[in-house]
Amino acid sequence: MQQITIIGSGQMGNGIAHVFAQSGYDVTIIDIRQEALDQALITIGKNMERQVAKGIITEEEKNQSLQRIKTTTAFDKGVAAADLVVEAATENIDLKLKIFSDLDRYTKAECILATNTSSISITRIAASTKRGDKVIGMHFMNPVPVMKLIEVIRGYNTSDEVTKQIVDLSLKLGKVPVEVNDYPGFVANRILMPMINEAIFTLFEGVAGVHEIDTVMKLGMAHPMGPLQLADFIGLDTCLSILRVIHDGFGNPKYAPCPLLVNMVTSGNLGVKTGQGFYKYTKGVKELVVADYFTTK
Repeated sequence: MQQITIIGSGQMGNGIAHVFAQSGYDVTIIDIRQEALDQALITIGKNMERQVAKGIITEEEKNQSLQRIKTTTAFDKGVAAADLVVEAATENIDLKLKIFSDLDRYTKAECILATNTSSISITRIAASTKRGDKVIGMHFMNPVPVMKLIEVIRGYNTSDEVTKQIVDLSLKLGKVPVEVNDYPGFVANRILMPMINEAIFTLFEGVAGVHEIDTVMKLGMAHPMGPLQLADFIGLDTCLSILRVIHDGFGNPKYAPCPLLVNMVTSGNLGVKTGQGFYKYTKGVKELVVADYFTTK
């Protein structure tokens, strides 16, 4: 397995491409917009520069890694030679089903199809192909070059052989693979998202403010980041999408998204990516400022 194709050049996609290229694999990133691909290469280059500055890699290793990365907007050509495709597109079921249906048409019969979905059923995604045994979840954590965990999620028909290949590959990337089964939210988000949702309910019900809730969890539970700041970092729209998948999947009201989260996403306040969520974010300023909405209510 040498040729890796990544679908999607956003935060997760460029991070996954970064890790594969740095581990010696030839990588092609596919996106529908050339500008997004150009930005992905800039981001990867900057992140590798930080690694050079910290002594993690050498300048030569950085240059060699960057040379292994190609980009294209041509879907069919970009996946034709792939031994493994990792889909890292938006967390949208209809989009993912379309991508995997197309992948089934344009990739080699022996190509493994992986998805970086954080909550959507692997079995459902696999059903859009004729190779359910070769469809698997590779849920990387953000930021990908830093975080060690990969959730390796088996769909209902995923073969033992494919699972072993992906576990072994994850180890070659310097990651720690953890094999889990295909149920809503898997392990990471089934536990994380209800915690974030409960933190939002705690704010919504006036129990405590943003800073107070995050401080309790950081100092009392030894979390490196409070749940509300983490939600901003993940993206409030992504949090809402995952909660809805879990809620729909189990039909249990305990997973219902907090109305405050729904309103914030509807208003377009999505966290770091839009400059405001539970905190305000100014470009170039690292200090967090609690958003006006929460200081005036």
